[in-house]
Amino acid sequence: MTEEVKTTEAPVVEAKATKAKGKKSKRVVTSGQVHIQATFNNTIISVSDKKGEVLAASSAGANGFRGSKKGTAYAAQIAAEKAYETAKKNHGLNSVDVYVKGIGLGRDSAIRAVSSAGIKIDSITDLTKIAHGGVRPKGERKP
Repeated sequence: MTEEVKTTEAPVVEAKATKAKGKKSKRVVTSGQVHIQATFNNTIISVSDKKGEVLAASSAGANGFRGSKKGTAYAAQIAAEKAYETAKKNHGLNSVDVYVKGIGLGRDSAIRAVSSAGIKIDSITDLTKIAHGGVRPKGERKP
């Protein structure tokens, strides 16, 4: 009499070989938009493509300026140069439409930093809101 011994072996599971993830390729954007928000306290620069997807951004506060120095024209220039340099190096940006909002000191210096970075300016648009006194108040007119 031969006895059969049953052994329970665990099923062999083969691990799938995963692809080694390489460096993510940067997309090439030759023309885009620059949005500059210049307040009295800070200047924020965003560089985006034509659809509005942000490629690079910088601000005076992000570049080490603190307190009242963030609102200066020099701080805006440094922030703008950093944003343009990043967009040009990573995405090949070479022409932009500039949109400026606000009444801070960094308006002009941020725009000048675009041209000094070697980026062609196609248009400059001012989006600053202007107060006009509001709508007529509800109720009867007073004599």
